[in-house]
Amino acid sequence: MADEQPGGMTESEQESAEELAAPRSRVIHEVIRRQGEEELARPVGSLFWSGIAGGLAITTSVFAEGALRHKLPAGMPGREAISDLGYSLGFLMVVLGRMQLFTEQTIVTVLPVMAAPGWRRLGLAARLWAVVFAANMVGTCVAAAVSLWLPLAEPPVLASMVEISSELLRKTPLDILRQGIPAGFLIASVAWIRGGISSGDFWVVFVLTYAIALGGFTHVVAGSAEAFLLLFAGQAGLGQVLGGIILPALLGNVIGGTGLFALLAHAQVRQEI
Repeated sequence: MADEQPGGMTESEQESAEELAAPRSRVIHEVIRRQGEEELARPVGSLFWSGIAGGLAITTSVFAEGALRHKLPAGMPGREAISDLGYSLGFLMVVLGRMQLFTEQTIVTVLPVMAAPGWRRLGLAARLWAVVFAANMVGTCVAAAVSLWLPLAEPPVLASMVEISSELLRKTPLDILRQGIPAGFLIASVAWIRGGISSGDFWVVFVLTYAIALGGFTHVVAGSAEAFLLLFAGQAGLGQVLGGIILPALLGNVIGGTGLFALLAHAQVRQEI
């Protein structure tokens, strides 16, 4: 007869129960840490082109929002909330397509540094951050320019995209920084949650990024696509785009993603690893 474990279960039943149980925080931490190690080891060229692809793809969020806002009747109850559904499109393409997104790296590449601090790891993390962020910005800038100058969409849809983007102009840099903190926290949580599940990635990305849109939070990469649209449409200057929108959103996302989520995620398992 098989040996019984606490609770009256046999050893095989205990093992089956452990397989079905949700992974512990330290297991998720280890999954994310290993992902981070792989990312840190990737060549600069791979990171750059993946970041370019991420910047181009995230711009589809603005397209989808603009198209929905244009198609829905003016004055329709819940029109903005429905059009906000389009915001998740670019994130679904980038995250599920394994493209590089700067804000996702605020936790993935930071956990290896926290687990084994060192100047070499810190340098690799800084290299990845710089390359991916620059590539994301190039991607969104090119996508915004092509969208307006070719153009890629019908004039009413483009006008709706610019209208949605102009909401950034009603926010101060401090507003953008503050609202970037929860956005950074939510995007970091996407990477953390996906490390602990084997299915349902679509809904995790969709729900959490939709929450960013509903809350009016500011995401530096998606926000840069809107900011560059405003620049090329002549509604904002370069200084305002870089210093008044992108920089404060970047700081807010880093505070929320690394300063809060990554530190808390590591702190809860630090004594167990």
